[in-house]
Amino acid sequence: PGAGWRDGVAAYQRGDVATALQVFRPLADQGDREAQYNLGVLYTRGEGVGQDFAEGLKWFRSAAGKGNPLAESALGYAYASGQGVTRDYAEAAKWYRKSAEQGYSAGQAGLAFLYANGHGVTRDYDEAAKWYRQAAEQGYGLAQSGLAELYTRGQGVPTDYAQAAAWYRQSAERGYAQGMAGLGYLYATGKGVPQED
Repeated sequence: PGAGWRDGVAAYQRGDVATALQVFRPLADQGDREAQYNLGVLYTRGEGVGQDFAEGLKWFRSAAGKGNPLAESALGYAYASGQGVTRDYAEAAKWYRKSAEQGYSAGQAGLAFLYANGHGVTRDYDEAAKWYRQAAEQGYGLAQSGLAELYTRGQGVPTDYAQAAAWYRQSAERGYAQGMAGLGYLYATGKGVPQED
């Protein structure tokens, strides 16, 4: 039997990018959406190949067209950041939503960010809180700090510094700078936690 995309992932994880490419490329050409996504990652990062956003996005689009939530989120990020394409928040929202609705935490957090800032969608803190919460409950650190920020501002949720501290702490424990900074601010001001210098 031929190698599956998981064999390519295993090769990549042990640092053998050349083998990962050899596994992913034929599978991607045959329409395997996971291999297409992984090939897109290698091209956008420039790992084992020259960095080529256009080629990476081509593979993300192909995988996203088959419903791969990771590829949908990657396209959302590309359009939100203008990485390899002209920045287009409405297009970012479209792809993040597809990913978010499949339960992928990075897609949910991306969509929440767009709602919180009114990029490509009408600003809606209730929607931002909803999507941040779904991603935060899956352990996604950026979403945890995003939700904590909404709690500190009373946007989409009631102002609740204890809740903010709990979410910032979870984010910080995962190594996210936003979580550390937010938790530090709460300790410095004594909001939701005992004040510490």
